[in-house]
Amino acid sequence: MGQEIESSDFTHKDFQRFHAHLREETRLLGEWFEQDWFSDQGKVGGFELEVWLVDNNAQPKPINNRYLKLTEANNLPVVAELAQFNVELNSEPRALQGNVLSQMQAELDGTWQQCSELAKQLDTSLVMIGILPTVADTQLTLANMSDVKRFRALNEQVLRLREGRPLNLDIQGRQSLRLSHGDVMLESAATSYQLHLQVELSCAARYYNAAHILSAPMVAISANSPYLFGHDLWDETRIPLFEQSVALEAVSGRSCGKTGRVTFGSAYVESSVYECFLRNQECYPVLLPAMSDGPVEELAHLRLHNGTIWRWNRPLIGFDAKGEPHLRLEHRVVPSGPTVIDAIANAALFFGAIQMMATIDVAPETQLNFNLAKANFYAAAKDGLGAEVIWLDGNKLPMLQLLKQEILPMAKQGLKLLDIDQADSDLFLGVIEERIKQQCNGAVWQRRYVAKHNADMTQLTLAYRERQQQGQPVHEWSV
Repeated sequence: MGQEIESSDFTHKDFQRFHAHLREETRLLGEWFEQDWFSDQGKVGGFELEVWLVDNNAQPKPINNRYLKLTEANNLPVVAELAQFNVELNSEPRALQGNVLSQMQAELDGTWQQCSELAKQLDTSLVMIGILPTVADTQLTLANMSDVKRFRALNEQVLRLREGRPLNLDIQGRQSLRLSHGDVMLESAATSYQLHLQVELSCAARYYNAAHILSAPMVAISANSPYLFGHDLWDETRIPLFEQSVALEAVSGRSCGKTGRVTFGSAYVESSVYECFLRNQECYPVLLPAMSDGPVEELAHLRLHNGTIWRWNRPLIGFDAKGEPHLRLEHRVVPSGPTVIDAIANAALFFGAIQMMATIDVAPETQLNFNLAKANFYAAAKDGLGAEVIWLDGNKLPMLQLLKQEILPMAKQGLKLLDIDQADSDLFLGVIEERIKQQCNGAVWQRRYVAKHNADMTQLTLAYRERQQQGQPVHEWSV
């Protein structure tokens, strides 16, 4: 939800007017889907990487206002995130062909290096990690919220819908964590690496459903968030943290169920991704009724509303330079880090595997019940590479076996179908292959380090940052 708003003061009339615009734009979008009035340029990829600003003791440093002035002056693609100690690095969208993965690596590495050098001017460093081990609940306060109107408004509206009740965190993992928090700033402790894939409308439903099935292996191979407030919880604690930090159920309309604002969903789409936008209108109360004076064809209200519903696989409507609309999928399950090459390897696995899964003759969603795909996702988020999941043949198997025997070969074939250079495929999927062999992702490394050194969260974060700055993939990190 990158759209800024002009005011955070809303009246009942604002909500009524916004609803009217949302209904009209949803109706118009339905016509576009029926008429296939979308760009036919498919298989375009990109990403967003959320990172932490930390001081020399690896503590969160809430200075993104000062930092963003530096990045803006240097024309770097960096924007504010919810907390003043977080920012987001953005990429250029690129056609998924040829040496695109190497291009993505070069772009991200260049942005990362420039951003890191600018941070030094503020006696600060950057860390990409799903949850910063040193962050404390007491730092997640409104005083540390970024100076962005939509963030303030989001907090006010979430608390309004909750009738002022605090947000309750209850995560049962290797240890247990229960606490209450008075605002949405809990969300800022979870930082992601969001993958974007633009697809043609004719096959978008297949890709959207495939993204859900792939969410379990993707979160398992990339898990990097085992610790929160000093507690050892899930391999990817970011998943329950984000879901519980904006805990609002869908309460409008018929047959909406109790799906939250941060959600894996309740079903595959049956025939069209448009079903998601209908559900947005019917089931989710408006949070930010900020009005736009632009033409209805800009879909400003629909897009803003969609940005306040954080599906782990979220459909997005965008527009190209010619004003032509396009549809893309945002895969949100992967955490930030551990390194640039790890991030691009995660992208390679996703782009390759989803290409293969969405184009095979028998649609995987006809073989795996949605509720099983959902259960797989939460099992993988909790237990990572040690999870057991149900696969397409109905059999239960260890995650490592699934990754090695099914997902990795699928990704190799998918990258070949995309005409990705073999050298790129070998390099980045080779990182994934070694992760599987070494049974080591970011979460595993963090736990191994703590166990060996009896390390506290500051020691862990300093060691993590040191290795991240060296740039080798996490499976090569020393413990």
